[in-house]
Amino acid sequence: MNLSTPILLEVKNLKKYFPIQRGFFKRVVGHVRAVDGVSFFIREGETLGLVGESGCGKTTTGRLILRAIEPTEGQVFFRHNGEMIDLTKVPRKAMKPYRRDMQIIFQDPFSSLNPRMTVLDIVGEPLVIHGVAKGDELKSQVRELLEKVGLRAQHMNRYPYAFSGGQRQRIGIARALALRPKLIVCDEPVSALDVSIQAQVLNLLKDLQHDFGLTYLFIAHDLSVVEHISDRVAVMYVGSIVELAPSELLYSNPRHPYTEALLSAVPKPDPDLRMTRIILPGDVPNPASPPPGCKFHPRCRYTEDICKKQVPAFREISPDHFVACHLADKLSLAGIPTG
Repeated sequence: MNLSTPILLEVKNLKKYFPIQRGFFKRVVGHVRAVDGVSFFIREGETLGLVGESGCGKTTTGRLILRAIEPTEGQVFFRHNGEMIDLTKVPRKAMKPYRRDMQIIFQDPFSSLNPRMTVLDIVGEPLVIHGVAKGDELKSQVRELLEKVGLRAQHMNRYPYAFSGGQRQRIGIARALALRPKLIVCDEPVSALDVSIQAQVLNLLKDLQHDFGLTYLFIAHDLSVVEHISDRVAVMYVGSIVELAPSELLYSNPRHPYTEALLSAVPKPDPDLRMTRIILPGDVPNPASPPPGCKFHPRCRYTEDICKKQVPAFREISPDHFVACHLADKLSLAGIPTG
């Protein structure tokens, strides 16, 4: 990825706190910090992988970007007609022009498709809502989209129950492509599929990115899934990004202990390659009451006193490599070979 490529999306200090209510009068007694000060950017035509354990705030981040839910704080800048627009300042009723350029592929291909709608209705719905096509032109565009994702035109009049999980996800991808968006948020699009189907869908997404000039925010909980599709990878832990780097660099030279632990769990295709699996002690902290200092310090085997008291800054330690760790400059962590 060329570093001079324009930035399509930039997120600054994004936060989402969900209130905890108790009692008959629903008094707010605290907040769940689902997303807690996330910042990153995505260049045009790039794929940014967003990885972390379940419940770390990945999906919430994606939905905040799309304004499916409202942020508590922060800014989301999106390039529209050559100008960076802060979407958090745009009234909901004025979001329609921006929604054409931002779409989502959902995780579950079974619950994300209306069982009472045909494939023609599902894929054509965005075109109808935005007044792009109707009648014969609508059918023509839906036919073209289905062929692009590897389905047949004869499938248009069938209902979702007639398709396998992989085929349903292809229908969801066709729906996301319908308006020719610039950005697609892929919310764990392969986690509900068989391993053999996962590879097919990942290859399809890469081909579509090349054909349509798409930009992806690819959300996943498995580092092995995002390795070959992502240009850069961001690792999240309890609502915050702890490391962000180009894909090959992050896999071969991680600088945060949590990234090292995740990489130790990635299956290795080389039987001669031996890595010690790092088993993290304890449980993921409660996002309603995270520990002081570094959120990862109760589970980190390298913890020092500063980690328990001071929140680490998210800083650039080498070109395009960011990390939030006090000890990043002196730790030597184990990665895995890429390629």
